Amino acid sequence: MERFVWICVAGAAGTGARYLISAWAAARFGAAFPYGTLLVNLAGCYAIAAVIYAATIQAWPSTLRTTLTVGFLGGFTTYSSFNYETTRLIEEGAAGTALLNVGATLFGCLIAGWLGMMSARVLLGTFR
Repeated sequence: MERFVWICVAGAAGTGARYLISAWAAARFGAAFPYGTLLVNLAGCYAIAAVIYAATIQAWPSTLRTTLTVGFLGGFTTYSSFNYETTRLIEEGAAGTALLNVGATLFGCLIAGWLGMMSARVLLGTFR
């Protein structure tokens, strides 16, 4: 139960950090391009790779590793997990599986997002 609480607290902190960075980027660079999301995703990909590597090499306690990766970075950006898992597949020689993961995630999420928007429009009576 303690691990769960740490993950939740770290997730909230990651979410807050994502919001602050996105707001700063929009104010600094404008809202025409999602600079905040890009910055968060790039930072998250860097951070999860660095944390997992350090945790593995230095044998960090599993609660600390999970709190930082699943909690903080999971709240900060879920793209970091996707990136790490895909990179790991490539390093393990499963390039085909990695490519399948990229394609399924990219196209699947685009389709799911479109379906979600259409469903909301139908439910709200705003479908055009």
